[in-house]
Formats: sequence, structure tokens, C-alpha cells
Amino acid sequence: MPHDPTPPAAEPVPVASAPALPEGLFADAPGEPARCFWCRATPLYRHYHDHEWGFPVSDDRRLFEKLCLEGFQAGLSWITILNKREAFRAAFANFEAERMADFGEADVARMLADPGIVRHRGKIESALRNARRVLELRREFGSLAHYVWRFAPAAAEGRPERLTLAAVKSLTTAPAAIALSKDLKKRGFGFVGPTTMYAFMQAMGLVNDHIEGCATRAAADAARAVFKVPGPLPSQ
Repeated sequence: MPHDPTPPAAEPVPVASAPALPEGLFADAPGEPARCFWCRATPLYRHYHDHEWGFPVSDDRRLFEKLCLEGFQAGLSWITILNKREAFRAAFANFEAERMADFGEADVARMLADPGIVRHRGKIESALRNARRVLELRREFGSLAHYVWRFAPAAAEGRPERLTLAAVKSLTTAPAAIALSKDLKKRGFGFVGPTTMYAFMQAMGLVNDHIEGCATRAAADAARAVFKVPGPLPSQ
């Protein structure tokens, strides 16, 4: 029998696979942090998920910016708006309400010609009206932050026991968002429907809708634990 120089094939060694992530989460590689499914598209989206979405905000400029951009998102995806956010900031005076309140028809025309933003006359004019309404809110409540955080729901108020993918997908609005929407509309704000206001509350940390198992969920909870809810004016 002729000698076969080829050694017999070695038995394959079983490789332990990483445990499956809960539904609605992903990781870029084994051992990497788990993230919510919706931020998978781009590094910019991941950064927004990891450092902004769900963390409590008390800064009036950031709150007003988000209020405006949620209105522009209506009918679109958030990644579309996020990709245009710097152009929006340039067009809308960095969302400084005092400056926007003085914008006129020439500014509307300028923005309608700006390809970097969403060129929708109704949304643009609504954002400028909202700036004027925000100044009124500040005179009444001291800050937009104090006004907004009055609507933050209690920790367990109408919340699922566990934030699974199914639970998160069912959370399109909430009683607190409906109340916020109703009050803003009464005050003359536009593009502030209940679904839009719930998305605002998710983003600004009034609720934490990171899915259970997402690495950022605990960080957002920790930030909320030390967050000081803005108070009223000393005279109130």
C-alpha cells in the first residue's frame, strides 16, 4: 500500500459562541456593548444613542432645539434630521429662541432655499412661532426646562415592568405626553402632537426607553438619579 503523506484531518474543536442578545439589541462584535436596534445605521447614530438619547436635559436651548427638530421629523426618520442637525443649527441661529423670535419673511425665504435642512414652509413658520411662545413660557415659568419637567411621569407611572423590544414598540405615546401636547397646543405651539411629544420625552430623558440589556440604559438611569429637576423662579 503506497504511503499517503497527507495526515488525517484533525477533529474540529468546538468554539463557544457568544450568548444571544435579547431581541432588539445588537453589538458590533462579540464582547462589544449592546445597543438598541434603531441606532445601527451609522456611527453618528450610535454616538447619539450612547451620549444623548435618554439622558436628562435641563438646558433651555437644547430642549427648544429638540422641540423644533421633532416637529421637522414629522413624516420623516430621525436619522434624516440628525444628519442635517448642524445645517439646522446654522439656519436657525443655533435655536436661540430670542434670535429666532425676531426672524421674518426674509429668513423664511432664506431657509426655504437652504438644501441642508427640511424645506417645509409650514414647519419653518411653526418653529418661528414656537420661539415666540417659548419666550412667553419663560416669563411664566422661569425656564422652558421647568415647564417641561413638570410633565415628567413618575418612575412607574404607566410603564412596562420590563423594557423589551415589544414593550418599546408599543410605547408610541403616554398620558404625560398627551398632557404636554394638549397644553402646548393651547399655548399656540405647532407640530407638537402626542406622538411627537413622547419622542421628545424619550430623547430628553423624561423617560428611559433604552431596551433592557442595552449598555446605555444603566448610564441614563445613573444620570437621572443625580439630575436636579429645574425648579420655579424664586418668587413662585
